[in-house]
Amino acid sequence: MRSFLIVIAISLVAMSGFGFQQKNFSTFVYHRFGDDRYPSTNLSLDKFEEQLAFLAENNYQVITLNEAFKQVKSKQTAISNVVVITIDDAFKSFYQNGWPLLKKYGFKATLFVNTKTVGSSDYMTWEELKEVKAEGIEIANHSHAHPYFMDNFNINAFYSDLIISDAFFRNMLGEIPDGYAYPYGEWHPKMGDLLDSLGYTYAAAQNSGVIYKESPPFQLPRFPMSDNYADLQDFKQKVNMNALEVTKINVIDNGFQGSSLKPRLILNFNEGAYDLKNLQCFIQGTKAKKSIRVLKDGNVELSIWPEDELKKRRTLFTVTVTDRQGKWHWFSYSWLLPSVKQ
Repeated sequence: MRSFLIVIAISLVAMSGFGFQQKNFSTFVYHRFGDDRYPSTNLSLDKFEEQLAFLAENNYQVITLNEAFKQVKSKQTAISNVVVITIDDAFKSFYQNGWPLLKKYGFKATLFVNTKTVGSSDYMTWEELKEVKAEGIEIANHSHAHPYFMDNFNINAFYSDLIISDAFFRNMLGEIPDGYAYPYGEWHPKMGDLLDSLGYTYAAAQNSGVIYKESPPFQLPRFPMSDNYADLQDFKQKVNMNALEVTKINVIDNGFQGSSLKPRLILNFNEGAYDLKNLQCFIQGTKAKKSIRVLKDGNVELSIWPEDELKKRRTLFTVTVTDRQGKWHWFSYSWLLPSVKQ
């Protein structure tokens, strides 16, 4: 099996200092609300309200992803107490159960819509989408047919689907969205390039992490939320998490002993900003193999790879570390094996 990408190098602007005045915010992705038929993607209403009450009691600004990303990219002073709630698929349970709770607390959110299912059983209608949009919910694109684009990836297939969804949004809501969420969180750099060329300003994936000024705009991370991941203490930790501000990423699919099932993730970040004694690396929740070296330019080069061969279609590589003040920072990367079908 081959992963979709042999080598990708992403150069990011270096941090301006070690004080972490850099702005960042946590974003969460939800699917269903109060719908026990689908436990893997559902969040109980009690847990959702518990999260919203915590945000309200602690004076968090809960705004749309478009608004928050514009703030973090443009403001000269650090933003604080910003959290973003996003919802994928526009299931009816959001309209019936989730949205009333957001309204109760005066919070905004971003709703990613796959246009083919609008009006179908269990999904919101265009009239309902217009209603929530008028109340401050950002409507964004989640494709037309919600396919597995990375199965035999072809950029023309992605473009064709995108053009259809854009036409629906234009005809039904009067405008094309600014944002996009990749179906299943699976993406290819060419997809982001195309979205950029067509006027989109950001795209969201589903790997966990914190968004900051230098986050690649077409690979924005989001913490998944369902009953399995919605413990209030865990939610609080993620709300208060900071970004691990990497300066370079290399992803190599034959990174260990020539095996494409033991890929190597290589990250560069500034040594002076972090306390490496508290560095932790995980692959799908279990400790990963790692090596660390300090480069001449003062950056740390961290390599991580799995002990065993990967078997799942999507595997999350996660790195956490504290800064010199003891605050935790987070980075993750979702490794994809498209030959593993779902």
